[in-house]
Amino acid sequence: MIAQGEIFLELQLPNATTWFYSTALLAVALFVKFSRLFCVRNLDVLTLFLFMPGFLLLLESDGANRWGYVGLLAAAGYFFARCLVDLTLERRPALAPNLSLGGMIFLAVALYAGLVAVACRPAAPRPETLAPSPLDDVVKGPVEKIVRSQTDRAVDDARIGLGVERGLALLCHLAIVIALAVVGTRHFNDAPGGVAAALFYLLLPYTFILLPSGGTGFSRWDHAWPMALLVWAVVFYRRPIVAGSLVGLAVGSALFPVFLIPLWFSFYYARGAWRFLLALVGTAGLCFGVVALVVWLTGALPSGLDASWMLAHWQPWQAPPAGTPSAWDGVHWAYRLPVFILFVTVVVVTLFWPAPKNLAHLLALSAAVLIGIQFWYSDRGGVYVLWFLPFLLLLVYRPNLSTARPPNVPDWWLLRLARWLRRRLAGLPAKPPTREVALPPAGPTR
Repeated sequence: MIAQGEIFLELQLPNATTWFYSTALLAVALFVKFSRLFCVRNLDVLTLFLFMPGFLLLLESDGANRWGYVGLLAAAGYFFARCLVDLTLERRPALAPNLSLGGMIFLAVALYAGLVAVACRPAAPRPETLAPSPLDDVVKGPVEKIVRSQTDRAVDDARIGLGVERGLALLCHLAIVIALAVVGTRHFNDAPGGVAAALFYLLLPYTFILLPSGGTGFSRWDHAWPMALLVWAVVFYRRPIVAGSLVGLAVGSALFPVFLIPLWFSFYYARGAWRFLLALVGTAGLCFGVVALVVWLTGALPSGLDASWMLAHWQPWQAPPAGTPSAWDGVHWAYRLPVFILFVTVVVVTLFWPAPKNLAHLLALSAAVLIGIQFWYSDRGGVYVLWFLPFLLLLVYRPNLSTARPPNVPDWWLLRLARWLRRRLAGLPAKPPTREVALPPAGPTR
Protein backbone atom coordinates (compact mmCIF):
# COMPACT_ATOMS: atom_id res chain seq x y z
CA MET A 1 0.00 0.00 0.00
CA ILE A 2 1.34 3.43 -0.95
CA ALA A 3 1.91 5.86 1.90
CA GLN A 4 -0.02 9.12 1.85
CA GLY A 5 3.19 11.12 1.37
CA GLU A 6 4.10 9.12 -1.74
CA ILE A 7 0.78 9.07 -3.57
CA PHE A 8 1.53 12.39 -5.29
CA LEU A 9 4.93 11.15 -6.51
CA GLU A 10 3.83 7.73 -7.82
CA LEU A 11 4.01 8.60 -11.50
CA GLN A 12 3.13 5.84 -13.96
CA LEU A 13 4.46 6.54 -17.44
CA PRO A 14 2.19 5.49 -20.34
CA ASN A 15 3.09 2.59 -22.59
CA ALA A 16 3.97 3.01 -26.25
CA THR A 17 0.40 2.56 -27.51
CA THR A 18 -1.06 5.13 -25.12
CA TRP A 19 1.75 7.54 -25.93
CA PHE A 20 1.11 7.07 -29.66
CA TYR A 21 -2.57 7.99 -29.53
CA SER A 22 -2.23 10.79 -26.99
CA THR A 23 0.64 12.52 -28.83
CA ALA A 24 -1.15 12.14 -32.17
CA LEU A 25 -4.22 13.93 -30.77
CA LEU A 26 -2.03 16.62 -29.20
CA ALA A 27 -0.14 17.13 -32.48
CA VAL A 28 -3.41 17.61 -34.36
CA ALA A 29 -4.54 20.18 -31.81
CA LEU A 30 -1.24 22.07 -31.93
CA PHE A 31 -0.15 22.00 -35.57
CA VAL A 32 -3.10 21.20 -37.86
CA LYS A 33 -4.59 24.31 -39.48
CA PHE A 34 -8.34 23.73 -39.35
CA SER A 35 -8.99 26.82 -41.46
CA ARG A 36 -7.02 25.21 -44.29
CA LEU A 37 -7.55 21.46 -44.03
CA PHE A 38 -6.26 20.48 -47.47
CA CYS A 39 -2.63 21.57 -47.34
CA VAL A 40 0.74 19.85 -47.30
CA ARG A 41 1.48 20.95 -43.72
CA ASN A 42 -1.55 19.13 -42.32
CA LEU A 43 -0.65 16.00 -44.28
CA ASP A 44 2.90 16.10 -42.93
CA VAL A 45 1.70 16.42 -39.34
CA LEU A 46 -0.40 13.26 -39.69
CA THR A 47 2.08 11.17 -41.70
CA LEU A 48 4.95 11.74 -39.27
CA PHE A 49 3.25 9.06 -37.13
CA LEU A 50 3.39 6.44 -39.91
CA PHE A 51 6.37 4.73 -38.29
CA MET A 52 4.48 3.92 -35.09
CA PRO A 53 2.55 0.82 -36.30
CA GLY A 54 5.84 -0.82 -37.24
CA PHE A 55 7.40 0.08 -33.90
CA LEU A 56 4.39 -1.28 -32.00
CA LEU A 57 4.70 -4.61 -33.82
CA LEU A 58 8.39 -4.77 -32.95
CA LEU A 59 7.78 -3.85 -29.32
CA GLU A 60 5.12 -6.54 -29.02
CA SER A 61 7.40 -9.22 -30.50
CA ASP A 62 10.73 -8.13 -28.93
CA GLY A 63 12.00 -7.06 -32.35
CA ALA A 64 11.30 -10.37 -34.07
CA ASN A 65 8.19 -9.51 -36.11
CA ARG A 66 9.23 -9.22 -39.73
CA TRP A 67 6.09 -7.28 -40.63
CA GLY A 68 7.19 -4.57 -38.22
CA TYR A 69 10.28 -3.94 -40.34
CA VAL A 70 8.16 -4.06 -43.51
CA GLY A 71 5.85 -1.42 -42.04
CA LEU A 72 8.81 0.80 -41.15
CA LEU A 73 10.22 0.50 -44.67
CA ALA A 74 6.80 1.32 -46.16
CA ALA A 75 6.69 4.52 -44.09
CA ALA A 76 10.28 5.28 -45.10
CA GLY A 77 9.30 4.81 -48.76
CA TYR A 78 6.54 7.39 -48.40
CA PHE A 79 8.90 9.96 -46.87
CA PHE A 80 11.54 9.25 -49.51
CA ALA A 81 8.98 10.22 -52.15
CA ARG A 82 7.92 13.19 -50.01
CA CYS A 83 11.50 14.48 -49.95
CA LEU A 84 11.73 14.29 -53.74
CA VAL A 85 8.39 16.06 -54.15
CA ASP A 86 9.61 18.79 -51.80
CA LEU A 87 12.21 19.76 -54.42
CA THR A 88 9.37 21.09 -56.56
CA LEU A 89 7.57 23.01 -53.78
CA GLU A 90 8.61 26.64 -54.04
CA ARG A 91 5.60 28.41 -52.54
CA ARG A 92 5.36 27.71 -48.82
CA PRO A 93 2.54 29.64 -47.13
CA ALA A 94 3.17 30.76 -43.56
CA LEU A 95 1.08 28.53 -41.29
CA ALA A 96 1.62 29.45 -37.65
CA PRO A 97 1.05 26.82 -34.92
CA ASN A 98 -2.13 26.97 -32.86
CA LEU A 99 -0.18 27.84 -29.71
CA SER A 100 1.76 30.97 -28.83
CA LEU A 101 5.55 31.02 -28.74
CA GLY A 102 5.67 31.11 -24.94
CA GLY A 103 3.22 28.21 -24.69
CA MET A 104 5.29 26.09 -27.08
CA ILE A 105 8.50 26.79 -25.15
CA PHE A 106 6.79 25.81 -21.88
CA LEU A 107 5.41 22.60 -23.42
CA ALA A 108 8.81 21.73 -24.92
CA VAL A 109 10.48 22.11 -21.52
CA ALA A 110 7.77 19.94 -19.95
CA LEU A 111 8.20 17.24 -22.60
CA TYR A 112 11.95 17.22 -22.13
CA ALA A 113 11.39 16.83 -18.40
CA GLY A 114 9.17 13.87 -19.24
CA LEU A 115 11.97 12.44 -21.37
CA VAL A 116 14.29 12.76 -18.39
CA ALA A 117 11.67 10.95 -16.28
CA VAL A 118 11.62 8.11 -18.80
CA ALA A 119 15.42 7.92 -18.59
CA CYS A 120 15.25 7.73 -14.79
CA ARG A 121 12.85 4.79 -14.60
CA PRO A 122 14.18 1.24 -14.09
CA ALA A 123 15.58 -0.42 -17.17
CA ALA A 124 13.41 -2.86 -19.07
CA PRO A 125 15.08 -6.18 -19.92
CA ARG A 126 16.82 -6.14 -23.28
CA PRO A 127 15.59 -8.89 -25.57
CA GLU A 128 18.84 -8.92 -27.54
CA THR A 129 22.50 -8.13 -27.09
CA LEU A 130 23.50 -5.08 -29.10
CA ALA A 131 26.74 -4.97 -31.00
CA PRO A 132 29.34 -2.57 -29.59
CA SER A 133 30.26 0.72 -31.19
CA PRO A 134 33.58 2.61 -31.40
CA LEU A 135 31.90 5.55 -29.65
CA ASP A 136 31.46 3.37 -26.58
CA ASP A 137 35.20 3.54 -25.93
CA VAL A 138 35.91 7.00 -27.32
CA VAL A 139 33.00 8.85 -25.63
CA LYS A 140 31.05 6.59 -23.30
CA GLY A 141 34.09 4.87 -21.75
CA PRO A 142 35.81 7.99 -20.33
CA VAL A 143 32.48 9.41 -19.08
CA GLU A 144 31.67 6.12 -17.40
CA LYS A 145 35.05 6.10 -15.64
CA ILE A 146 34.44 9.60 -14.29
CA VAL A 147 30.97 8.66 -13.04
CA ARG A 148 32.33 5.45 -11.52
CA SER A 149 34.95 7.39 -9.57
CA GLN A 150 32.23 9.64 -8.10
CA THR A 151 29.73 6.86 -7.29
CA ASP A 152 29.38 4.48 -4.38
CA ARG A 153 31.09 1.15 -5.02
CA ALA A 154 27.88 -0.67 -4.09
CA VAL A 155 26.24 0.54 -7.32
CA ASP A 156 26.34 -2.06 -10.06
CA ASP A 157 28.56 -1.32 -13.09
CA ALA A 158 25.78 -2.21 -15.50
CA ARG A 159 23.51 0.35 -13.85
CA ILE A 160 26.19 3.02 -14.18
CA GLY A 161 26.74 2.13 -17.83
CA LEU A 162 23.02 2.40 -18.58
CA GLY A 163 22.83 5.73 -16.76
CA VAL A 164 25.71 7.08 -18.82
CA GLU A 165 24.08 5.89 -22.06
CA ARG A 166 20.79 7.54 -21.20
CA GLY A 167 22.52 10.73 -20.09
CA LEU A 168 24.44 10.95 -23.38
CA ALA A 169 21.23 10.29 -25.32
CA LEU A 170 19.47 13.11 -23.43
CA LEU A 171 22.33 15.49 -24.24
CA CYS A 172 22.13 14.57 -27.94
CA HIS A 173 18.37 15.16 -27.97
CA LEU A 174 18.85 18.50 -26.23
CA ALA A 175 21.44 19.53 -28.82
CA ILE A 176 19.04 18.62 -31.63
CA VAL A 177 16.15 20.54 -30.04
CA ILE A 178 18.25 23.68 -29.60
CA ALA A 179 19.60 23.40 -33.16
CA LEU A 180 16.09 23.09 -34.63
CA ALA A 181 15.02 26.24 -32.82
CA VAL A 182 18.15 28.10 -33.96
CA VAL A 183 17.69 27.07 -37.60
CA GLY A 184 14.11 28.31 -37.54
CA THR A 185 15.11 31.62 -35.96
CA ARG A 186 18.28 32.38 -37.96
CA HIS A 187 17.74 30.80 -41.36
CA PHE A 188 13.94 30.57 -41.65
CA ASN A 189 13.33 33.99 -40.02
CA ASP A 190 10.51 32.23 -38.20
CA ALA A 191 11.11 31.72 -34.47
CA PRO A 192 7.66 30.12 -33.88
CA GLY A 193 8.33 27.68 -36.73
CA GLY A 194 11.70 26.68 -35.31
CA VAL A 195 10.30 26.19 -31.81
CA ALA A 196 7.39 24.23 -33.32
CA ALA A 197 9.86 21.87 -35.04
CA ALA A 198 11.73 21.41 -31.74
CA LEU A 199 8.46 20.83 -29.86
CA PHE A 200 7.28 18.32 -32.47
CA TYR A 201 10.60 16.44 -32.15
CA LEU A 202 10.01 15.98 -28.42
CA LEU A 203 6.32 15.23 -28.92
CA LEU A 204 6.84 12.35 -31.36
CA PRO A 205 6.98 8.97 -29.57
CA TYR A 206 10.24 7.90 -31.24
CA THR A 207 12.46 9.88 -28.86
CA PHE A 208 10.87 8.06 -25.92
CA ILE A 209 10.78 4.58 -27.46
CA LEU A 210 14.37 4.66 -28.67
CA LEU A 211 15.99 5.57 -25.35
CA PRO A 212 18.65 3.00 -24.37
CA SER A 213 17.21 -0.12 -22.74
CA GLY A 214 13.66 0.99 -23.20
CA GLY A 215 12.50 -2.56 -23.85
CA THR A 216 13.78 -2.77 -27.43
CA GLY A 217 16.81 -4.52 -28.83
CA PHE A 218 17.69 -1.75 -31.24
CA SER A 219 17.92 1.41 -29.11
CA ARG A 220 21.34 2.96 -28.63
CA TRP A 221 22.48 6.32 -27.29
CA ASP A 222 24.60 7.08 -30.35
CA HIS A 223 21.70 6.95 -32.82
CA ALA A 224 21.02 10.63 -32.09
CA TRP A 225 24.73 11.56 -31.96
CA PRO A 226 25.40 12.00 -35.72
CA MET A 227 22.12 13.84 -36.29
CA ALA A 228 23.00 16.31 -33.53
CA LEU A 229 26.21 17.08 -35.44
CA LEU A 230 24.46 17.30 -38.82
CA VAL A 231 21.72 19.65 -37.62
CA TRP A 232 24.34 21.94 -36.12
CA ALA A 233 26.15 21.78 -39.47
CA VAL A 234 22.95 23.22 -40.97
CA VAL A 235 23.06 25.96 -38.32
CA PHE A 236 26.57 26.92 -39.54
CA TYR A 237 25.97 26.25 -43.23
CA ARG A 238 27.20 29.75 -44.09
CA ARG A 239 30.63 28.83 -42.68
CA PRO A 240 32.02 25.99 -44.83
CA ILE A 241 34.92 25.15 -42.52
CA VAL A 242 32.73 24.81 -39.42
CA ALA A 243 30.07 22.83 -41.30
CA GLY A 244 32.74 20.58 -42.82
CA SER A 245 34.24 19.90 -39.40
CA LEU A 246 30.86 18.91 -37.97
CA VAL A 247 30.02 16.64 -40.92
CA GLY A 248 33.52 15.14 -40.73
CA LEU A 249 33.03 14.38 -37.04
CA ALA A 250 29.74 12.65 -37.89
CA VAL A 251 31.42 10.64 -40.66
CA GLY A 252 34.37 9.66 -38.49
CA SER A 253 32.18 8.54 -35.59
CA ALA A 254 29.13 6.99 -37.25
CA LEU A 255 30.20 6.05 -40.83
CA PHE A 256 26.78 6.32 -42.51
CA PRO A 257 26.90 10.14 -43.09
CA VAL A 258 29.66 9.45 -45.65
CA PHE A 259 26.90 9.17 -48.25
CA LEU A 260 26.08 12.86 -47.70
CA ILE A 261 29.51 14.07 -48.85
CA PRO A 262 28.68 14.39 -52.60
CA LEU A 263 25.48 16.31 -51.82
CA TRP A 264 27.08 18.74 -49.38
CA PHE A 265 30.12 19.25 -51.62
CA SER A 266 27.88 20.21 -54.55
CA PHE A 267 25.90 22.50 -52.25
CA TYR A 268 29.10 24.49 -51.62
CA TYR A 269 30.30 24.28 -55.24
CA ALA A 270 32.15 27.50 -56.15
CA ARG A 271 31.20 28.84 -52.72
CA GLY A 272 33.75 27.28 -50.39
CA ALA A 273 33.48 23.63 -51.50
CA TRP A 274 37.18 22.89 -51.06
CA ARG A 275 37.26 24.52 -47.64
CA PHE A 276 34.32 22.33 -46.65
CA LEU A 277 35.95 19.18 -48.03
CA LEU A 278 39.34 19.91 -46.47
CA ALA A 279 37.77 20.46 -43.03
CA LEU A 280 35.65 17.32 -43.43
CA VAL A 281 38.57 15.08 -44.43
CA GLY A 282 40.78 16.51 -41.69
CA THR A 283 38.20 15.98 -38.94
CA ALA A 284 37.21 12.50 -40.14
CA GLY A 285 40.87 11.55 -40.42
CA LEU A 286 41.44 12.75 -36.87
CA CYS A 287 38.58 10.53 -35.66
CA PHE A 288 39.98 7.50 -37.47
CA GLY A 289 43.41 8.35 -36.08
CA VAL A 290 42.07 8.24 -32.53
CA VAL A 291 40.67 4.75 -33.16
CA ALA A 292 43.97 3.68 -34.74
CA LEU A 293 45.84 5.00 -31.71
CA VAL A 294 43.61 2.95 -29.42
CA VAL A 295 44.33 -0.12 -31.56
CA TRP A 296 48.07 0.54 -31.42
CA LEU A 297 48.07 1.04 -27.66
CA THR A 298 45.79 -1.87 -26.75
CA GLY A 299 46.47 -4.25 -29.63
CA ALA A 300 42.75 -4.72 -30.32
CA LEU A 301 39.85 -2.74 -31.68
CA PRO A 302 37.63 -1.01 -29.12
CA SER A 303 35.02 -3.13 -27.36
CA GLY A 304 36.06 -6.24 -29.22
CA LEU A 305 35.14 -4.83 -32.62
CA ASP A 306 36.66 -6.28 -35.73
CA ALA A 307 36.64 -5.18 -39.34
CA SER A 308 34.23 -7.94 -40.35
CA TRP A 309 31.59 -6.69 -37.87
CA MET A 310 32.06 -3.03 -38.87
CA LEU A 311 31.46 -3.88 -42.54
CA ALA A 312 29.08 -6.81 -42.17
CA HIS A 313 25.88 -4.86 -42.78
CA TRP A 314 27.42 -2.36 -45.22
CA GLN A 315 28.24 -4.99 -47.88
CA PRO A 316 25.03 -5.87 -49.73
CA TRP A 317 26.98 -8.18 -52.06
CA GLN A 318 27.41 -10.58 -49.13
CA ALA A 319 24.93 -12.40 -46.93
CA PRO A 320 24.28 -10.64 -43.59
CA PRO A 321 25.28 -12.41 -40.36
CA ALA A 322 22.89 -15.14 -39.29
CA GLY A 323 20.24 -14.20 -36.77
CA THR A 324 20.04 -10.52 -37.72
CA PRO A 325 16.36 -9.47 -37.78
CA SER A 326 15.27 -7.28 -40.68
CA ALA A 327 12.89 -7.24 -43.62
CA TRP A 328 15.63 -9.05 -45.59
CA ASP A 329 15.80 -11.97 -43.16
CA GLY A 330 15.68 -15.19 -45.16
CA VAL A 331 15.98 -13.38 -48.52
CA HIS A 332 19.01 -14.04 -50.69
CA TRP A 333 21.54 -11.21 -50.73
CA ALA A 334 21.32 -10.95 -54.53
CA TYR A 335 17.90 -9.30 -54.18
CA ARG A 336 19.38 -6.63 -51.92
CA LEU A 337 22.19 -5.69 -54.29
CA PRO A 338 19.98 -3.91 -56.92
CA VAL A 339 18.50 -1.78 -54.11
CA PHE A 340 22.01 -0.76 -53.08
CA ILE A 341 22.97 0.05 -56.68
CA LEU A 342 19.88 2.22 -57.05
CA PHE A 343 20.76 3.97 -53.78
CA VAL A 344 24.32 4.68 -54.97
CA THR A 345 22.88 6.05 -58.20
CA VAL A 346 20.73 8.48 -56.21
CA VAL A 347 23.78 9.56 -54.19
CA VAL A 348 25.76 10.21 -57.39
CA VAL A 349 22.86 12.13 -58.93
CA THR A 350 22.78 14.47 -55.92
CA LEU A 351 26.29 15.57 -56.89
CA PHE A 352 24.98 17.11 -60.13
CA TRP A 353 21.26 17.74 -59.68
CA PRO A 354 19.76 20.15 -58.93
CA ALA A 355 22.30 22.84 -59.66
CA PRO A 356 22.76 25.25 -58.04
CA LYS A 357 21.41 24.00 -54.72
CA ASN A 358 19.82 26.06 -51.98
CA LEU A 359 19.17 25.17 -48.35
CA ALA A 360 15.78 23.62 -49.18
CA HIS A 361 17.46 21.22 -51.63
CA LEU A 362 20.10 20.36 -49.03
CA LEU A 363 17.52 19.48 -46.38
CA ALA A 364 15.29 17.44 -48.70
CA LEU A 365 18.08 15.45 -50.34
CA SER A 366 19.94 14.88 -47.05
CA ALA A 367 16.78 13.36 -45.59
CA ALA A 368 16.24 11.30 -48.77
CA VAL A 369 19.78 9.88 -48.69
CA LEU A 370 19.56 8.96 -45.00
CA ILE A 371 16.16 7.36 -45.57
CA GLY A 372 17.53 5.44 -48.54
CA ILE A 373 20.05 3.64 -46.32
CA GLN A 374 17.17 1.94 -44.52
CA PHE A 375 16.12 -0.06 -47.59
CA TRP A 376 19.34 -2.06 -48.01
CA TYR A 377 20.88 -1.97 -44.54
CA SER A 378 20.55 -5.53 -43.23
CA ASP A 379 20.72 -4.83 -39.48
CA ARG A 380 17.13 -3.85 -38.58
CA GLY A 381 16.80 -1.47 -41.50
CA GLY A 382 13.93 0.95 -40.88
CA VAL A 383 14.26 1.42 -37.11
CA TYR A 384 16.84 4.21 -37.39
CA VAL A 385 14.25 6.98 -37.52
CA LEU A 386 16.44 9.31 -35.48
CA TRP A 387 18.95 9.36 -38.35
CA PHE A 388 16.68 11.58 -40.43
CA LEU A 389 13.78 12.76 -38.23
CA PRO A 390 15.18 16.29 -37.56
CA PHE A 391 15.66 16.88 -41.31
CA LEU A 392 12.04 15.85 -41.92
CA LEU A 393 10.84 18.35 -39.33
CA LEU A 394 12.89 21.14 -40.92
CA LEU A 395 11.35 20.08 -44.22
CA VAL A 396 7.86 20.48 -42.79
CA TYR A 397 8.41 23.93 -41.28
CA ARG A 398 10.73 25.51 -43.82
CA PRO A 399 9.65 28.63 -45.74
CA ASN A 400 10.72 29.49 -49.28
CA LEU A 401 14.52 29.10 -49.22
CA SER A 402 15.32 29.75 -52.88
CA THR A 403 17.80 32.48 -51.90
CA ALA A 404 19.38 30.61 -48.96
CA ARG A 405 22.80 29.71 -50.34
CA PRO A 406 26.33 29.72 -48.89
CA PRO A 407 28.24 33.02 -49.09
CA ASN A 408 30.36 33.61 -52.16
CA VAL A 409 33.80 32.59 -50.83
CA PRO A 410 35.78 31.16 -53.79
CA ASP A 411 38.71 28.90 -52.96
CA TRP A 412 41.31 30.52 -55.23
CA TRP A 413 43.94 30.32 -52.50
CA LEU A 414 43.49 26.56 -52.29
CA LEU A 415 43.84 26.19 -56.04
CA ARG A 416 47.02 28.28 -56.02
CA LEU A 417 48.39 26.19 -53.16
CA ALA A 418 47.60 22.98 -55.07
CA ARG A 419 49.35 24.26 -58.19
CA TRP A 420 52.40 25.30 -56.13
CA LEU A 421 52.59 21.88 -54.43
CA ARG A 422 52.25 20.10 -57.76
CA ARG A 423 55.13 22.08 -59.25
CA ARG A 424 57.30 21.49 -56.19
CA LEU A 425 56.63 17.75 -56.20
CA ALA A 426 57.39 17.59 -59.92
CA GLY A 427 60.72 19.37 -59.34
CA LEU A 428 59.79 22.34 -61.48
CA PRO A 429 61.01 25.82 -60.56
CA ALA A 430 58.52 28.28 -59.21
CA LYS A 431 56.71 30.12 -61.93
CA PRO A 432 58.24 33.61 -62.22
CA PRO A 433 55.87 36.49 -61.92
CA THR A 434 54.67 38.02 -65.15
CA ARG A 435 56.65 41.14 -66.00
CA GLU A 436 54.72 44.12 -67.20
CA VAL A 437 55.88 45.58 -70.51
CA ALA A 438 55.43 49.28 -71.07
CA LEU A 439 53.49 50.01 -74.23
CA PRO A 440 54.44 52.92 -76.50
CA PRO A 441 52.18 55.92 -76.33
CA ALA A 442 49.25 55.76 -78.67
CA GLY A 443 49.68 57.85 -81.82
CA PRO A 444 47.11 60.02 -83.51
CA THR A 445 44.29 58.06 -85.09
CA ARG A 446 43.61 58.41 -88.80
